[in-house]
Amino acid sequence: MTETRVRFAPSPTGFFHIGSARTALFNWLYARHTGGKFILRIEDTDKERNTEEALQVLIDGMKWLGINWDEGPLVEGPCGPYFQSQRSNIYREWLTKLETAGRTYEKDGAIWFRLEGERSVVYDDYLKKEVEKVAAAPVVIEDAIRGRVERAEDRDFVIFRASGDPVFHFVNVVDDITMGITHVIRGEDHLSNTSKHVELFRAFGADVPTFAHMPLILKEVGQGKMSKRDQGALVEDYQKQHYLSEAVRNYLCLLGWSPKDDREILPIDEIIDLFDLPGITQTNARFDGKKMAFINSHYVRAMPIESFTWLAKPILVEADLIPEDYDEDRLQSILALCQEKVRGLGELAQFARYFFKDDFATDEKALNKVTKKGDPAARLDEAAQALEQLSKFDAESIETAIAAAAEVSGNKPGAYMPLMRVALSGTNVGPSFYPMLEIMGQGCVVDRLRQFRATLS
Repeated sequence: MTETRVRFAPSPTGFFHIGSARTALFNWLYARHTGGKFILRIEDTDKERNTEEALQVLIDGMKWLGINWDEGPLVEGPCGPYFQSQRSNIYREWLTKLETAGRTYEKDGAIWFRLEGERSVVYDDYLKKEVEKVAAAPVVIEDAIRGRVERAEDRDFVIFRASGDPVFHFVNVVDDITMGITHVIRGEDHLSNTSKHVELFRAFGADVPTFAHMPLILKEVGQGKMSKRDQGALVEDYQKQHYLSEAVRNYLCLLGWSPKDDREILPIDEIIDLFDLPGITQTNARFDGKKMAFINSHYVRAMPIESFTWLAKPILVEADLIPEDYDEDRLQSILALCQEKVRGLGELAQFARYFFKDDFATDEKALNKVTKKGDPAARLDEAAQALEQLSKFDAESIETAIAAAAEVSGNKPGAYMPLMRVALSGTNVGPSFYPMLEIMGQGCVVDRLRQFRATLS
């Protein structure tokens, strides 16, 4: 049985688009599912846009997502070089094959590929002139995703520009042949090119690979394909926002593919086992930032606390909330409380600020809600006094003390907790209340309650 060989052939432009990442991921999944090879091939013939820095953005993004390649840049293989800019001699050699077979001609300085079939001259209403048309046999494509697709080319097309540079169609086919590509898995927007590519494969006497055209990714709001200008379209944005790469990869797997049992959270090994081309949908997939964030929150909360702390510490250091030598045990205790509530690492610094700094903001809506009932000043005095007298300041002792103060005043403990939370953290939402007070410490808690009480005067 022939080994599966798939490829991802991006043009490095300085951005790594979600659509490109999905294409790379689906190719990688298919290679891993079939035990084949995944090749990274760089289409870098645009000398102005394709810089080393742009290439690094692409490579960093793929590594971050865990998409490793078997052949390509930094990974030697038998079919290199893997940069189109270094393959000029190969393209000239394969052009000679077509010239020898009589399948090319020159016109207006460019080299054209000659289709086989009956030719006639017709008047083109769009061009407003007579043009030569070719009655070529239709190209039938048995697409692994879309099924049977029939298309026909009716005109010869350019394969080398007047500048001497080969065009996309030519180099794409030559690279696929010389690299032994068995499956071409790419976006639906390339389907219109496929008949040209099949004509070239046949002209070279090469086997036509299996084509699989994936549905487009639509923008989150409105109509049309997601572009690099749309919100959430760039992989590097998720890196900057401290999304977990496993979560982003998990979500990308669901953009046009489903495990068929309505599950959304799957380990990558299971996805590899289940993934196959017939499972890819024919309908376009709409990007959903909320679902991406939900999946990310699941991965964040499921992490071992040691891993969460390792990722969180540099974020807190960068936000100037803690020094590099901050006590590791205390940090882990704080983060264990935060982990159950935050949706992502990107919001951690703001969420956890009150654990480390006194200059946290107070939510006005929360403040108004907790101070409009009863006598908030009295409740704060009672709570501060009860907690100040504790000889042991742990969650159980704190809960007992607040319950006792409530009983004396004729209130319920619930009359104290929201007010105290706003006083201590500036908000009425957060981690488990009594453990939060324990980790903040007796001195900090009592001082903040008294300072907040003073503002109410």
